[in-house]
Amino acid sequence: MKLYVIAGEASGDLHGSNLMKALKHERPDIRFRFWGGDKMQAVAGKPVKHIKELAFMGFVEVLMNLRTILGNIKLCKKDIASFQPDAIVLIDYPGFNLRIAEWAKVQGIKVFYYISPQIWAWKQGRVHQIKKVVDKMYCILPFEKDFYAQFNVDVDFVGHPLIDAIEDFRSHEFDNALFYAQEHLNELPIIAILPGSRKQEISIKLPIMLEAVQQLQADYQVVIAGAPSIDSSFYKRFTKDFQNSHIVHNKTYELLSISTAAIVTSGTATLETALFRVPEVVCYKGSKISYLIAKRLIKVKYISLVNLIMDREVVKELIQHECNPIQLADELKFILPNGTKRKQMLEDYNALIQKLGGVGASKETAIRLLKTIENR
Repeated sequence: MKLYVIAGEASGDLHGSNLMKALKHERPDIRFRFWGGDKMQAVAGKPVKHIKELAFMGFVEVLMNLRTILGNIKLCKKDIASFQPDAIVLIDYPGFNLRIAEWAKVQGIKVFYYISPQIWAWKQGRVHQIKKVVDKMYCILPFEKDFYAQFNVDVDFVGHPLIDAIEDFRSHEFDNALFYAQEHLNELPIIAILPGSRKQEISIKLPIMLEAVQQLQADYQVVIAGAPSIDSSFYKRFTKDFQNSHIVHNKTYELLSISTAAIVTSGTATLETALFRVPEVVCYKGSKISYLIAKRLIKVKYISLVNLIMDREVVKELIQHECNPIQLADELKFILPNGTKRKQMLEDYNALIQKLGGVGASKETAIRLLKTIENR
């Protein structure tokens, strides 16, 4: 069997790699061709395109890179036609993947979508496009099944693969002392900073995050989770005047497992932080034009997955003008030890984990996908 898998962002690379592992476990003879990152590469060799060449954030940024994006779509279609897969598996990344799905449907290739685009937040009209061109959607958020049902689309809720990823991490012995030594950390408790995976968002938010923790340096050390594809030198231009900060790469789970609190850019990282039971403040700040457009289009009350899943405010969200050093510092103090919001947030995390279901999302998706392809 041959499968063509497409992921365009860091979270898609993580979930894609775990799905590919599960598929190989079920069918050891399976062959993959894929677009993804380092984690998928570790499973199935070199990607056709690496995610570091694919991630464009915001309306303005997409327009500026439109020629590159259209060129990648053309390349992808040509490569799929050459590979002749039994099916295509698309992972989130809707602007790109839905174009490929439309083309593949015309070609008579089965299309499976793992991890629904966030169409419940904006561009809800895409549900009609998905209904036409996707053979089966596998959703990872509990409320998505009800959302699709409103449009008479039957989707499968398979659980959240982050639970699998974190369970896998915890199953391996983690040497705290060795991690502290390797990363040159001191004995102070850690405030983790997760500023995102793209240079443009890091450039906007990291200076604000660092300024917010400036007054806490005597009691805490600040550790920045570096994105896999961004060199340490990029971060150091922001930390050069910060006395007690460190940068770690490709060790976000190790970092979260020993952190006292975190400041996190909106996205998958908000849920990862919660699943590690680390109290957090969530931040979002984009270009003014992108923010104004998004504000008009987005139809949900929250930007963090934690609050969306719980349908109430569990973690504080500081958006655009509220994402400033003063408000961020104030909110951070509430979730540090002895802070007034810390205990409640940790209790809410327990309810969140129950809502997401148990381990096994990747395996469940692999089994269902193969069953559908093979008509068994």
